[in-house]
Amino acid sequence: TFMVFTMANVGLPGTSGFVGEFLTLLGAFQVNTWVALFATTGVILSACYALWLYRRMIFGRIEKPQLAGILDMSLREKVILLPLIALTILFGVYPQPILDVTAASVDQLIGSYQAAVSDAGSTAFRFTP
Repeated sequence: TFMVFTMANVGLPGTSGFVGEFLTLLGAFQVNTWVALFATTGVILSACYALWLYRRMIFGRIEKPQLAGILDMSLREKVILLPLIALTILFGVYPQPILDVTAASVDQLIGSYQAAVSDAGSTAFRFTP
């Protein structure tokens, strides 16, 4: 179960994390290629860290003796996590319900941003001697 969430964090296609990272990087590439390349290196470093963390947590040694008695997840915990795993995969394959819910607020945010940029651009660089 932890692997599914780690892969979503990494941005594996078919998980909800991929959709967010893809749309963010796509928008960044449309605005500024250099910023998008810098952001892509951040995504790669984040994926490396997540995989390093997963390896240490799952395959690493238990160094503290008080943690040795911790068991794997119980059936109740697995049942609780199952819907979260299903939603992680569902929204990775079919993200449209989330995109529909957020579309109006994103459009309003973009409109406010564009208005602020155009207002600042018309006065910010005006030179009057």
